[in-house]
Amino acid sequence: MSSLLDYFPTPFSSNALLLYGGLAVLLLVASHLVPWVADPFGYRKKHIPGPFLAQLSDVWLARVAAQGHRSEIIHGLHQKYGKVVRIAPNHISLSEPGALQIVYAHGNGALKSDFYEAFVSIRKNIFSTRDRAEHTRKRKIVSHIFSQKSVLEFEPYIRQALGKLVKQWDSLLSDDRKLASHRLRPNENGTAWFDCLNWYNYLAFDIIGDLAFGEPFGMINSGADSASVAIHGDDPTHLASGEKKLEIVRVPAVKILNDRGEYSASMGCLPIWIRPYAKKIPWYAKGNQAVKNLAGIAIAAVDKRLATPTDRVDLLARLQQGKDEQGNLMARSELTAEALAQLIAGSDTTSNSSCAITYWLAKYPDAQRKLQKELDEALGDDEDVPTYEQLKRLRYLDAVVNEGLRIHSTSSLGLPRIVPEGGLEVSGIHFPAGSVLSVPSYTIHRDTAIWGPDPDIYRPERWFEQDAEGIQATFNAFSFGPRACVGKNLASMELLLIVATIFHRYEFALLSQDQPLETREGFLRKPVSCYVGMKRRST
Repeated sequence: MSSLLDYFPTPFSSNALLLYGGLAVLLLVASHLVPWVADPFGYRKKHIPGPFLAQLSDVWLARVAAQGHRSEIIHGLHQKYGKVVRIAPNHISLSEPGALQIVYAHGNGALKSDFYEAFVSIRKNIFSTRDRAEHTRKRKIVSHIFSQKSVLEFEPYIRQALGKLVKQWDSLLSDDRKLASHRLRPNENGTAWFDCLNWYNYLAFDIIGDLAFGEPFGMINSGADSASVAIHGDDPTHLASGEKKLEIVRVPAVKILNDRGEYSASMGCLPIWIRPYAKKIPWYAKGNQAVKNLAGIAIAAVDKRLATPTDRVDLLARLQQGKDEQGNLMARSELTAEALAQLIAGSDTTSNSSCAITYWLAKYPDAQRKLQKELDEALGDDEDVPTYEQLKRLRYLDAVVNEGLRIHSTSSLGLPRIVPEGGLEVSGIHFPAGSVLSVPSYTIHRDTAIWGPDPDIYRPERWFEQDAEGIQATFNAFSFGPRACVGKNLASMELLLIVATIFHRYEFALLSQDQPLETREGFLRKPVSCYVGMKRRST
C-alpha cells in the first residue's frame, strides 16, 4: 500500500535535489511576484515608475548602495522618470523640494524605517533609535550640549587642532623629510603636491576625539590613520558597561569608519529578516567586523577617559551631566553609544566637507581669490588661527561653505520615513500608511527651479542671487525636522574655522582643471582622494 511519501524521491537523491531546488526557486520568485501583483500600496495603480527589478526586490537597492554611488544613480533615475520614482518594492524617492517639509516635518507622525537598524552598535543612540518617545528623551538630554552657547566652549579645542595641522602643512612645504611619504611628487616652486583628504581625516578625528573622549587620537602629530580599539567578542554592550578589563590594540579608524558606512548603508536596504544570513556573505562579514571595531574605538576611549576624572568642558562631560525628565543620568553603555554617535557624525561630515570645499575652490580660482580677499580684509596679516567671532559675519565665507555642502552633499541619500496613519499627500499623490518615502538631498540640491540653470557648477554667488526663502527651504545639508542633526551648530563653526584658517594661509591648485573629485558613498558621500598643490600665500 503506497503512501503520499512514495510519490516523492528520497531526500538525498539527485531527483530530490532538483525538486527541492526547483521549489526553492519557485518560492523565491513567488515571494517577489505576489506582492508586486497584489500592489498593497497602490504604486502600480498610481503608475509610479522605476526599474523593474527595484519594484520586485529590495536587493536591487542594496546592490546599488554596495557599489558606492547610490545618490548619483538615484539622481539619474529622477532625470529619466521624473520627480517620483520607485526604488524598492516599498520605497518611493521624491525629488520635489517641497516634499522635504512634508516627509520630515515636525508633528507629521512619520517614523524612521528599519533601514536604521543596520546602524545600531553597542545600543541604539540618538541617530539609530526609531521609537519616537525614546528619541525625544535622548534629544532632550543631548540637544542642550549643542546649543550655540555650549558650542562656543568647544572652540579652543578646534583651534588647537588647526594649529597643529598648519604646523604639519608648513613642514610639507619645507624640506622636512619625515613627511616625504605624504607628497605626491617633489616640491616645486614652493608648492607641495599631496592628498589633502588624509589630513582632513586626521584633523576631524583629532577634533572629535578631543571633544568626545577627552583627548585627540594623535593622528595629526603622527600623520597616520591610527586609533585605539577595545577588542571584544559579539557583546560590546557588556564591555561598554565597564565590567571587564579591555584588551587595547591600534587600528586604522578612518578605514574602519568607511567600511562600516558602506556595510550599513547596503545592509539597511535589505529586509530585516534576511540580514542575519547576509552577514555570512564575505563582503557583509567584513563590514560587520568594522561595526564591532568602531564600537571598540568608542569603548576604549570612554573607558580611558572615565578612568581619569577631569574638569574639562567637552562633549563627554556634557553627556555625563545630561539627565532625562526623571532626573536619571545615562547608563555607561548608553553614554558610550551616544559618544560613538558623535564620533561618527563629527569626523565623517567635517573631513569630507572640508576636502570637497578645498577641491572646488582649487578648481575655481576666482572664488578662491574672492574668499581670500574677504579673509585678508577681516584678519589682516595675523597668521594665528582665527576666532569664530572674527568669522561669523563674513558673507562670502558662509556662501563658500554652503555651496560646498550643496554641490558635494556629504549627506546625499534620501533618509527613509514610514508614512503614519492617515497617509501623506506629496506631489499630488496620496501615499497610504506604511509607505516608505525619502527625499534625496543630492537631487534636490540640483533642482534648476531653485538653484538656477547651472546647479553642477560651484558658484558661491548663487547664495546672494537666488530666492533666499526657496534656498533655505531646499538646502538639506543637516536634514530637516525633529530628526535633524543636533550637531549643526558645532559642524558649522568647525567648517568656518577650518576653511578660513586654511585659505587665509595657503592657496591651492589642481593637477589639471579637468581633474575630477572621485567619490564613494556609504551612508555618507566621501571623496576617495583629493590631490592638490599647496603653497604659502603672501598677504
